[in-house]
Amino acid sequence: MEGPRGRIAVAAQKLRQVVERTERLAAEKQNIPDQMKEVMAEAEGRGHDTKLLRRLIALRKRDPDDVAEEEAILDMYKAALGM
Repeated sequence: MEGPRGRIAVAAQKLRQVVERTERLAAEKQNIPDQMKEVMAEAEGRGHDTKLLRRLIALRKRDPDDVAEEEAILDMYKAALGM
């Protein structure tokens, strides 16, 4: 049967695992913006408009129905302004 010291050791090991995993994820998280900049630099090097790419990425995150409604209203506003 496991005694109190054994339980404490197991709990300490699990706590250490959580802390170390969180630290690894935090380090990875810091690298992500640099990687995203690299991807956009590649896209720009291939002639893509990075401003539009960012807009497309933002649109893909949104609900398609919300995007469609917004685009319909924008088209209506543009028509009202003769655009």
